[in-house]
Amino acid sequence: MTFSLIETLALAALGLLLGKGLMRLFPALVKLCLPEPVLGGLLLCLGFALLEAATGQTFQFDLSLQTPLMIAFFLSIGWMASWRHLKAGGPEVIKFLLLCSIILLVQNAVGMGLAYGLGQNPLLGVLAGSVSLTGGPGTALAFAPAFEKAGVVGAGPIGTACALLGIVMGGLLGSPLSARLISRHKLQPSAQATGGTPSGIPTQEASNPLDSADLMKHLKFFLIVMAAGALLGKWIQNRGVTLPIYIGAMIVAAVIRNWHDRPGQDEKRVKLQDAWIEELGSAALSYFLVSATLTLKLGQLANLAGTLVVILAVQALVVWVVASGFIFRLTGKDYDAAVMGGGFVGFMLGTTANAMANMEAITRRFGAAPRAFLVVPLVGACFVDFVNATVITLCLQFFGSG
Repeated sequence: MTFSLIETLALAALGLLLGKGLMRLFPALVKLCLPEPVLGGLLLCLGFALLEAATGQTFQFDLSLQTPLMIAFFLSIGWMASWRHLKAGGPEVIKFLLLCSIILLVQNAVGMGLAYGLGQNPLLGVLAGSVSLTGGPGTALAFAPAFEKAGVVGAGPIGTACALLGIVMGGLLGSPLSARLISRHKLQPSAQATGGTPSGIPTQEASNPLDSADLMKHLKFFLIVMAAGALLGKWIQNRGVTLPIYIGAMIVAAVIRNWHDRPGQDEKRVKLQDAWIEELGSAALSYFLVSATLTLKLGQLANLAGTLVVILAVQALVVWVVASGFIFRLTGKDYDAAVMGGGFVGFMLGTTANAMANMEAITRRFGAAPRAFLVVPLVGACFVDFVNATVITLCLQFFGSG
C-alpha cells in the first residue's frame, strides 16, 4: 500500500496530534520534555509495524518533502548564528560556548573509542555522541542518510533511540546535579536576583504582531535561501568537498543574518523577524520528525542494544562529571554556575527544553538565576547546534566510508 504525498503529510499531522494527546494523558512526558513529533511518529511507526506483521502488507510513503523540510530547519539554525547576539551575552556566553564545543568533541571521541572497542563502526559512536545527544532527534534523523551512506546501518532508528534516551537522562540528571552543588557548597542567589526566569535571548520583534504579510515575506526568504544554499552546495561539491545537503542553506542564512544585524540603513533593509523564522523552522522540523520517525525500522536496533546502552551510560557519566566539576568551576563556582550545570546536562544529553526545565525547577525551589537564564538559552538554542553540525560534517568527511 502506497501513501501519496498529501496522505503522508496528513499522517504527519495525525502524528503531531497523537504526540500532543500523549503529553496530555501522561504528564510525566511533559516533565521529561519528550518531543511531541517523535512520540506521535513512534506511535504511528509501531501501529504500521503491527499492521505489517498481522496482514503481511507493506506500506510505502511519499517522502519527497523530507529533504526540503530538513533544509528549512537547518536554515533556521543558520539564522540563529548572530554575532550581535553572541556579543550581547558578553564574555560569559563566549566562554560557555567554547566549553560546550570542547565537550562536544569529547562526546564524539568517547563514543568513537567505545564503539571501536566494542567491535563496531567508530561512526556509531558519533551517532551516539553529539549527533543524538547534543543535537537531539532532529539532528539525528537529519544526519541519518549521511551515516547510512558512511556505513552505519540503521542510522535512523539508532539515532532516534539514542536521542530519546538522552532526553530522558538529561531530564532526570540535570536538576539533581544543580541541587547537589547548591547544597554541597551552601550557595545562595545573588542579592540582585529577583523572581522570574528571563530567557535572555534578545529579539527584535517582541512587540510586533505576526500577520499574513510577514508570513509571505518569510516564506519567500526561506525559498530564496534554500535555492541559494543549493547553488552554494553544488559549487562546493564541484571542488571535491562532499557536504550534507543542508549546509549551503545554513551558511547562506548565517551570512544574511549577520548582514541583517549590521548597524545603519534600517529604512532600506528588508525586516526579518526571529519569531517567524523560528516558527517556520520549528514547523518544518515537526513534520520532518514525524515523517522520518514513522518510517523507522525498529528491528535494526536489536543487535546493537547492548552496545548503545554502554555508550550512552558512559556519555551520561562524562557529562555529569564535566558539569559538576569543570563547568561549575569555570563559570564562577556560585549559585548561577550551579544552575548552569543543570542546564548544561539538559542540552548536552537532551534538548534546550530539558535545560530550561531543569533550571526552572531549581530556581522555583532556590531562587532566581538571571545569568544562567541569559547564557544557557543563547548557547543551547542558538550557537551550539551550528558548531555541532560543523563537527559532525568533519567526522563524516574524515571517518566515513561512503
